[in-house]
Amino acid sequence: MNFLPEFGNTLYMLAAFIVALSVIVAIHEYGHYIVGRWTGIKAEVFSLGFGPVLLSRVDKHGTRWQVAALPFGGYVRFKGDGDAASASADEAALRGMNARERRETMQGAPVWARALTVAAGPVFNFILSILLFAMLLLFRGDVAEPLTVGALRPLPAQAAAEQLQAGDQILAIDGQEVPAFSDTAAMAAFTDALPVARSMDYRVQRGTDALNVEGPYLYPPVILQLAPNSAAYTAGLEIGDVITSVDGQEIFAFDQLKALVEGSAGNTLDLEVWRAGEEAPPGGGTDPAPCR
Repeated sequence: MNFLPEFGNTLYMLAAFIVALSVIVAIHEYGHYIVGRWTGIKAEVFSLGFGPVLLSRVDKHGTRWQVAALPFGGYVRFKGDGDAASASADEAALRGMNARERRETMQGAPVWARALTVAAGPVFNFILSILLFAMLLLFRGDVAEPLTVGALRPLPAQAAAEQLQAGDQILAIDGQEVPAFSDTAAMAAFTDALPVARSMDYRVQRGTDALNVEGPYLYPPVILQLAPNSAAYTAGLEIGDVITSVDGQEIFAFDQLKALVEGSAGNTLDLEVWRAGEEAPPGGGTDPAPCR
């Protein structure tokens, strides 16, 4: 019976597709219908769907509004049309019409009236798309998620006072205003432009107070995950370790660590690690451990 949830999801998606298609088609065909009526072209049938008619009624203008069994499209058939797509004319019917009656057909209407009627469908769909996007913005809005400090990890040389705290909303770093965290492109450009330094000046919102505090580089060289049997795993690194130097070169940023590892061309690297508040080599020995 495991197929039932998937079958239900498929039916739901199919129903949503049919509803969305029906709305788009209805708006498109209504554009043809209403502009045709305004320009004197009579619509005989307005149909949602094709095939056998399920529901229908005739309005005071003589147009039959109907819902058909196959909900994969729709059409407006104007007076004098030979088919639902208005691709051909009913020549026999046209020959039997007087001048006033021919004026009510697509074929007998002036060029400007035909052009407006044909163009109205796509124009109405374009207007619909604008309205839908406007409604999305109105009800959803533009979410500007601030950069907020989550869990804090201890780092070497951290300021003893006025340091970052969990829940702080970061407003600016080194005088540069922080973009919304949800704006990934702007956030990437912002972090790329940050100078690499052991500590940085943060402007944060803490409750009702705006404070200037000292904190580490935004992306310090902290080990957040380890792949089994990787070089870092074999060397004894642990999740939460802070890499303080590579081959004697002090580092403050994860990008520095990444660049040095990628540039080592497979050679052995000596790492110094800060673990749980004290300097320690990977694996707990007395000397920095090699990492290849």
